[in-house]
Amino acid sequence: MDNTKLPKDGFTGLKENWKSDILSGFTIFLIALPLCIGIAIASGAPPMAGLFAGIVGGILASILGGSYVTINGPAAGLIAVVVNSINVLGGGDPKLGFELTLAAIVIAGIIQIILGLLKAGNLSVYFPGSVIHGMMAAIGIIIISKQAHVLLGVTPEAKSIIGLLGEIPTSLMKFNPEIAIIGIAGIIILILLPMIKTDWAKRIPGPLVVVLVGMGIGMYFDLEDQHTFTFLQQTYEVGPKNLVNLPAHITDGFTTPNFSKVFTLDFFLMMITIMLVASIESLLTATAIDKLDPYKRTSNMDKELISKGAGNFFLGMIGGLPIIAEVVRSSANINNGAKTRWSNFFHGLFLLVFIALFPEVLHKIPLSALSAILIMVGFKLASPKEFKHTYEKGMDQMIVFLVTIILTLVEDLLVGVFAGIVVEILLLLYHGVPMKSIFKADFSVESSDNNHIVTIRKTLIFSNYLSVKRVLYSLPLGGNVTIALVDISVVGHTTMEYLQDFIFYYEGNGGKVIVEGLEKLTPLSDHPQATRKLVNK
Repeated sequence: MDNTKLPKDGFTGLKENWKSDILSGFTIFLIALPLCIGIAIASGAPPMAGLFAGIVGGILASILGGSYVTINGPAAGLIAVVVNSINVLGGGDPKLGFELTLAAIVIAGIIQIILGLLKAGNLSVYFPGSVIHGMMAAIGIIIISKQAHVLLGVTPEAKSIIGLLGEIPTSLMKFNPEIAIIGIAGIIILILLPMIKTDWAKRIPGPLVVVLVGMGIGMYFDLEDQHTFTFLQQTYEVGPKNLVNLPAHITDGFTTPNFSKVFTLDFFLMMITIMLVASIESLLTATAIDKLDPYKRTSNMDKELISKGAGNFFLGMIGGLPIIAEVVRSSANINNGAKTRWSNFFHGLFLLVFIALFPEVLHKIPLSALSAILIMVGFKLASPKEFKHTYEKGMDQMIVFLVTIILTLVEDLLVGVFAGIVVEILLLLYHGVPMKSIFKADFSVESSDNNHIVTIRKTLIFSNYLSVKRVLYSLPLGGNVTIALVDISVVGHTTMEYLQDFIFYYEGNGGKVIVEGLEKLTPLSDHPQATRKLVNK
């Protein structure tokens, strides 16, 4: 691709692309507004915490970031993390738990900055693909388990995730008709709207339609006034408690962190979980969005960590949720014609202006409308397709996927992810990976003119790929690269994905990549990225 056609960065890029970036930023603002509020409420945090995250993620993190068209803000993937932190640290006191969680976010942000300065932008390499997908599927299930009751207007008795899932049938029997109508209408809208194939329908933000329809139905049911109604000889109560509750002024939403438990084990575990999940999700999103970028630009992952760290430090100090680069909003940003990081900036600026000038409008949003949006987000994360796709990659990946999900639901996210990684390593040992090759790759590089041969021996798996990755991405662009797999016994599923990513990156920048030796290995399934091993015949 001709680099002269690339959009300029900085203020030159703003001058050249302000129209497309403002339009895309405004569209993303319309999508982000209900999500910021809904994610905050689902996290057990004040609604303003989510709005602060959208503002800071847009305005501050976009300026410091290393990506070009990603959108920063609160995300569904962090709901389970924040909920757990508030519950564990607060010991039943949600206000105290939130203040202590803010302190964890502050320190997590500092560590992200340090990791970025130490060039640790390859952090996500150490997490197998099936563990990441299992983590996200578990988060989707957690969201559904909590939000189903909100959508139906019922307060569940259970506290655990398994208990909440088991109580959904009971809530279906005890649903509040007016609240459920709003939530079910939102679900129907989000299902039917994508089925309309016209261009105008594709440009309408589904979450915004759900919120507007929900507000209209809520006004018809007079949710702003506390009252009761009778349906099928049953009496139900509705009122302002079923609507978003925001402070009158944006500054009234500020909350300061509480550092009183900094040196406790619980605090350390919550802080580490926030830092890891926020970092991994951001790095994975930036990688995914680079593939969608029509200009084939490559994000600076170290700057991504620094920008998210700075944003999280600031948000923890004022009372905001942690931020990541969010994949759905980022994809929509590209589809709406964004050219530079200024679209992210404008989305945050529009959020700030709207909240400062029209906070009373947000108070009319029904909670069940937001729960409908979140349930659909959760369903996408844990859809049957995710299970099917993982199964197609091989039974080994399915085992890792399920172990991560089950232990995340039964214990917590950190336990689930750790268990998934351990099971992945055990399976790789079973498939023939020598113990000494778990964390150290055996490889060499030869270069002559524009031809580069990277020879890899023994094994190539997620836990020893980092040193290989550094070499591959340091090769001069535009050349011919041969990745020769010699006397190799196992190539893991995750590294098959990473090799595909490298080929996409290198050939997208004018080079040519050939992988030799894969044909000698037997894939564990028909999937092109399945784990491959040497089978002695």
